[in-house]
Amino acid sequence: MEPQLLSIHYSDPLWIATAFLCGLVISRVGLPPMVGFLAAGFLLNALGVEGGDFLNVMADLGITLLLFSIGLKLKIKSLVRPEVWGVATLHMGMITLLVAAIIMVLSYTSLPLISGVDIGTALLIGFAMSFSSTVFAVKILDEMGATNARHGQVAIGLLVVQDIAAVVFIAASMGKLPTPWAMALIGLIPLRFLIYRILDRVGHGELLILFGIALALVGADIFELVGIKADVGALVFGMMLANHPKANELSKALLGLKELFLVGFFLSVGMTTLPGWSEALIALLFVLILPLKIAIYFGLFNLFRLRSSTSLRASLNLANYSEFGLIVGAIAVSAGWLPTEWLAVFAVVMSISFIVSAPLVNVRDRLYQVWRPWLKRFERSERLPGEENLELASIKVVVFGMGRMGTAAYNVLEPDYAASLIGVEIEQEKAIKHSAEGRNVVSGDATNPDFWTRAPELLDKLEWVLLTLPSQKANMDAALRLKEMGYQGRIAATTKFRDEEDALKAIGVDHTFNIYTEAGLGFANELQTFVGK
Repeated sequence: MEPQLLSIHYSDPLWIATAFLCGLVISRVGLPPMVGFLAAGFLLNALGVEGGDFLNVMADLGITLLLFSIGLKLKIKSLVRPEVWGVATLHMGMITLLVAAIIMVLSYTSLPLISGVDIGTALLIGFAMSFSSTVFAVKILDEMGATNARHGQVAIGLLVVQDIAAVVFIAASMGKLPTPWAMALIGLIPLRFLIYRILDRVGHGELLILFGIALALVGADIFELVGIKADVGALVFGMMLANHPKANELSKALLGLKELFLVGFFLSVGMTTLPGWSEALIALLFVLILPLKIAIYFGLFNLFRLRSSTSLRASLNLANYSEFGLIVGAIAVSAGWLPTEWLAVFAVVMSISFIVSAPLVNVRDRLYQVWRPWLKRFERSERLPGEENLELASIKVVVFGMGRMGTAAYNVLEPDYAASLIGVEIEQEKAIKHSAEGRNVVSGDATNPDFWTRAPELLDKLEWVLLTLPSQKANMDAALRLKEMGYQGRIAATTKFRDEEDALKAIGVDHTFNIYTEAGLGFANELQTFVGK
């Protein structure tokens, strides 16, 4: 008798191959592969293919690992910042009322699905449309190496606040409150020290990966058992490890698995239901409201003293509709509040918003350069810490990205350049730590056009720029910003692959350092010196 725990459906190879082909085609035109995965889902749906248990398990595991990875990079204190919880609550309220008002006006027409809708249902739909997608935003930020940037941290914190609101809504709408055992979750605080000790001892290989997966799944199950959304459990367990020295290593170790399993999520969204003309028309209506959603985000971020460039970047990170709309739809349909067709509306509007949002993120800096004079009018004169102006008139060498490679480069250069050397770190807490250790390091984002507004005198005497940012795209964007500002000095950048070296040199980078190749050469040279003694 064959095992029945989890069988591979006969169509699984078909959707895997279709996802690959669509992702490859979409990536060739400059869009994220996830857009191709969504398109693959709709294509398979149209062909009558249904996703089996394998796809569902893959999608659920991808989301769980994604939220666990978010937690690994998220500090609790980032949630209590006014620009996070203030913008989140105000935006949810404003969009809920705006969408509900539009629907109530249209309820007097003969528009399918909306005609005759009451105020309660309109508010429910508006609430679903007020959320932005955690999966999409974090995936984009990961690809850009901007998770720790100011705009990335603000966006992720805001999404967590939205997720908390989602948990409260689900509990209230289903009449399912957390069980009394939820109070026992306080015991996770002392348990963290035991988890720390285990993490110290798991090494750096497969045990580290297995420990991360196990912890994410255990966290999800524990929260589910006490009546709280499982995804929140994965997020919280990740946050418990955020301050551990191995948190970043664990996040990187899980990266490949997380990316693979998320293919299942994007496919499952596209395969949820096949929309008709009525559903597509209503979805298009919500897509037309998306610019208002972005504008409200931008206005609120400026109100809370972010620079206009940071506000625009954070707003475009959130320029989409959330998978939470599907959850609301499922609850509303099961309760008889909405007809089944609304599930198709929520699936289509979310998918289209992903397709619209992805290219916007890629061209955001070009848009900002064009709109800068107008957008600057919305800035407040006060500055948040980390966005204040910088006095960098006498700098000759700057190291962008003070991770291990950047710090090593800084330490080697310091004896020769002393006061004319500076490091720029995207994560504010790391910048503060470096400063406490005696290095001349400031918080800033080299890919942000407004960084050069913050430091207008930096280019005056600058001779060398070292780019050791966390991703190839970040290094490329920083190099392009330098060229746009008229920088004529030399640029060096770290890479991992040969094609990355070619891409950087094509835009004017003078020297590339392949961290894999050069590390091997360095080891060989050191060994030769040692043997010769």
